[in-house]
Amino acid sequence: MMENNVTIRPITEADTEKIVKWRNAPSVMEHFIYRTPLTAEGHLNWFHNRVQTGEVAQFMICDGENEVGSVYLRDIDMQNKKCEYGIFIGEDACRGKGVGTAAARLALDYAFGTLGLNRVYLRVFADNIRAVKSYEKAGFRFEGRFRQDVLIDGTGYDMVFMGILRDEWLKQS
Repeated sequence: MMENNVTIRPITEADTEKIVKWRNAPSVMEHFIYRTPLTAEGHLNWFHNRVQTGEVAQFMICDGENEVGSVYLRDIDMQNKKCEYGIFIGEDACRGKGVGTAAARLALDYAFGTLGLNRVYLRVFADNIRAVKSYEKAGFRFEGRFRQDVLIDGTGYDMVFMGILRDEWLKQS
């Protein structure tokens, strides 16, 4: 799958070192709800128990020949035909260049086309304006704001919930 020179490919065990490095970078971790450092063992546990079982579809994001981040569909619920979307761009130089929006569109194509889902949703810190704009460009719509939904070191942070439905995706594709 390709959009604007951006492709995604399924992750493998061999991607563990990059995933761990990126996920633990302060510029990535600050946008995650769960901020416990990721270890190689933790990632391999995720890979074997969530990705390989089909509960999660996770991909490496490639900009041309270079791997620059990861995108994933988690908690895939085939009964209700929905999942939660997540992404991180690990390479600082690739942020703000449309890579995340292109990767989101590719992941949505997989969610709606390959998996046959009806709904994809996400949660994002309300103050992460760049991410919200990227999600909107990919087709996600604002669904609500949960005030002080997440506590980090005793401070409450608002979360924005966004989603996209299959018929909305088909109209824009």
